[in-house]
Amino acid sequence: MSRRNSLWSSIPTLAVIAAALAAAACGKKQPPAQPPAPQPAPPPAAGGPNQDSLMRAQRTADSLAAESQRMAAAVAAARNTITAPVYFDLDKSDLTEQAKAVLDAKAPILSANPGLQIRIAGNCDARGSDEYNLALGQRRAATVKRYLTDHGVDGARVDLISYGKERPAVEGDSEDAYAKNRRDEFEITAGADNLKPARS
Repeated sequence: MSRRNSLWSSIPTLAVIAAALAAAACGKKQPPAQPPAPQPAPPPAAGGPNQDSLMRAQRTADSLAAESQRMAAAVAAARNTITAPVYFDLDKSDLTEQAKAVLDAKAPILSANPGLQIRIAGNCDARGSDEYNLALGQRRAATVKRYLTDHGVDGARVDLISYGKERPAVEGDSEDAYAKNRRDEFEITAGADNLKPARS
């Protein structure tokens, strides 16, 4: 057979091979597509659950702080009420209406604090002898204790002492100084750490 005929006879074979290669190339699997990168979570919207919880917690904290301040102020006021002095007229141990009003404010606080104990100290102005003023100071303290016990305070919680004219609140010989020295003073001797205001 001539060379020309041989070439023509191999064309069908080449065509088959080319077709097979083309089919193989088309049949190759493409690599899998990569999944899209995850998107970051959006920030919580205003008023969402997290912000609502934070706002509620802040309101609770503010409310507790305000209540604590109110309680501290009420306790300070109760302490000032208990320690407020009462005053007497010259040579008298009788209670004035003003003194009764001061004691009326003390009684409910003492009732609300059964562990609270006080000492009443009777005092006098500079006039008169030491012995006279010691006795007068004692009568003044006893009068106040009796008033408190008549208003429900246990007498065992109230101690008495008289200083006579030994401890003036104000120095001087004026009538104003004398008036300020004729007094009963009040000291908390036990229960101050647990002091609470009178019940409403």
